[in-house]
Amino acid sequence: MAEETTVERTWRLMLAGDPTVRRGDPAVVEAAYAEPRLRALFPFPSHGCLTFHRNSQFPWSNDLPFIAGSASCSVYGPSYSSVLGEGLTPREAAALVVANLPFDCGPAYEGPWPPSDSHTA
Repeated sequence: MAEETTVERTWRLMLAGDPTVRRGDPAVVEAAYAEPRLRALFPFPSHGCLTFHRNSQFPWSNDLPFIAGSASCSVYGPSYSSVLGEGLTPREAAALVVANLPFDCGPAYEGPWPPSDSHTA
């Protein structure tokens, strides 16, 4: 059996509400996890937002859209560069993030950003 990656472990613990990891809004986390492309990225809940990253260690990529809010969500472009949608359910927000991911995005790799040459080959 393959060893669990940092991304897989983080999602598993977040979904379980484990106090050893950052926990976002459960409905938003569950909706994001239901999307296979988001499930392959590193989730990072903070300050009412759920961000997604191409890597598993600080510094983060910070180049992907993310979800803000809980029952009524907004989706923003990277670093609040644009508003992609407002007044969305968590599922709608997760689907909108997926629709705005770069084509070459995922799965996240182990390590900090920016990627070394070994990650881009």
